[in-house]
Amino acid sequence: MAVKPEAFFLPSESAGGGQRFCLYHAAKGDSPRGLIVYVHPFAEEMNKSRRMAALQSRAFADAGYAVLQIDLLGCGDSSGDFGDASWQAWVDDVVQGHQWLQAKARSRDSGAAPVPIWFWGLRAGCLVAVEAAAQISSPIHFLFWQPPSSGKPLFQQFLRLKVAGDMLGGQGKGVLEMLRQQLSEGTSIEIAGYTLSPALASGMERSVLSLAQPHAASAERSFTPRVSWVEVSTREDAALSPASVKTIEQWANAGVSIHSQVVIGPAFWQTSEIEEAPALLVASVDALRERATA
Repeated sequence: MAVKPEAFFLPSESAGGGQRFCLYHAAKGDSPRGLIVYVHPFAEEMNKSRRMAALQSRAFADAGYAVLQIDLLGCGDSSGDFGDASWQAWVDDVVQGHQWLQAKARSRDSGAAPVPIWFWGLRAGCLVAVEAAAQISSPIHFLFWQPPSSGKPLFQQFLRLKVAGDMLGGQGKGVLEMLRQQLSEGTSIEIAGYTLSPALASGMERSVLSLAQPHAASAERSFTPRVSWVEVSTREDAALSPASVKTIEQWANAGVSIHSQVVIGPAFWQTSEIEEAPALLVASVDALRERATA
């Protein structure tokens, strides 16, 4: 029987203040094989993905990994509204989640050898994860679910929701330019029920999936970051996109040990109904186990 996760509020140390709602899934066994911080995707994609995030967290815990799920500022049950969020505040939240998880592991297994720490991101969460890792001096590995090469296409996709809605009302002409103008002037905009601040929009648009961990280049030369890159498709003959292949090559050339694969399943983060991708759950657990012995 699966152990019920521990729900709690983590007082935030970031500029946004308040509290962050968290779920902690304790690892099954005497000591964890690794520590995982889950970084959720953007806006409505977070809600669509809650079921898969919960299923995967339980699967990781059963496999011996301790998992922290954290609702970022203005998301889920955390403090603030979505319009209060900034990209940097989200990065700070992940850094603090990492600190809490490490402290939790030390208090439980004092004197035990360090275990691998993974940032598990979905979609935009992958971008937040790599920026958070750049602010942490200890080694971080990554599990990416459907990672974008940058935040710009995600940002444009979100803006198009507003354009599509206004076109249905016959007012779509020039909407994109108007939205960008408002953001550049420091005015928040509302799209699909979400208030988007200029600080969040600019941070997301500038973000790229690049390796910038300080220890990767200098502090710990013996450390090789491990990355498991997993994408989902309903097609059995699906392959990685050219953008994904290019980014993977860049990471590999930088000395990263990276493994990629495509599994069969629905795009659950954007389907109209809540969907599951069982093959992704199995592949992710297997990927961490395999990467641990690579």
